[in-house]
Amino acid sequence: MKALISVDMEGISGIVHSSETNPERYDYQRGRELMTAEANAVIAGVLDAEPTADVLVADAHGTFRNLLPEQLDRRARLVRGKPRALNMLAGLDEETDAALFVGYHVRAGEGPGVLAHTMNGEILDVRVTGRAQGEGAQGTGHAPGEDGQVTGRSLGEIGLNAAMAGHLGVPVVLLSGDDAACAEAAALIPEAVTVPVKEALGMAAAVTLHPEEARDRLRGAAADAVSRRTEIPPLALTGPLDVEVDLASPHTIDLATLVPGVSRAAGARTDAFTAPDYGTAYRLILLLAQLATIRPA
Repeated sequence: MKALISVDMEGISGIVHSSETNPERYDYQRGRELMTAEANAVIAGVLDAEPTADVLVADAHGTFRNLLPEQLDRRARLVRGKPRALNMLAGLDEETDAALFVGYHVRAGEGPGVLAHTMNGEILDVRVTGRAQGEGAQGTGHAPGEDGQVTGRSLGEIGLNAAMAGHLGVPVVLLSGDDAACAEAAALIPEAVTVPVKEALGMAAAVTLHPEEARDRLRGAAADAVSRRTEIPPLALTGPLDVEVDLASPHTIDLATLVPGVSRAAGARTDAFTAPDYGTAYRLILLLAQLATIRPA
């Protein structure tokens, strides 16, 4: 079997502050080591359940160059650097049997949640409206009506990435992070295994497990999740999909309207577009996130 482990940083046990996740801050090296150790615990769990599995690990935080290659379990392959197709999910394809999200965080505007955001500080909210398909379609947060239409729900990195995996037919079988991130994942994919490694007290405070305890729990949970992968439905949304993205900067909103099909919606901070399928929607959302990093000349 093939597994993709997508590893973010804000949801790692022991991490509560941006000084531990920002390469320019004093505590970043310690954060990298904690992140790499949790990735190794999940790799070990996957291989406990499936000793011959092909395991890819996607570094999914910031620069995508955070995991320490020389400390990563040599049985896995590492995907690092950017830009790259599928962003946090680089390496995922239709042949992947399971995706595991490690160190994830709650979406922007939700909380309390440690270092809550969606992609970057410029994206305030993302809402997707489309048709539900299969048991995993409750990921929109609403039951479909008679015509199968579901109303839009705010999605953060957890939901956006899980739906992209679902678009390729891949179930997200495990998620770890703080309790808020685990609750967000459980609402989207009730069958998935969640591992809360800390209890959020606020944006930069938490009650956290000892890192070694967190790793023990992650290893066991990863083995269990991979063993039950056929029981966990992919989170699938079928098109056409209406997408609204709320952005903090008026400059970004103006830039986004240069993209064919993207227009300024009624809300002053909102750009909107319609996509034929979720794969297209996901890529356009990633593009808007990238445009948000461009500052006026």
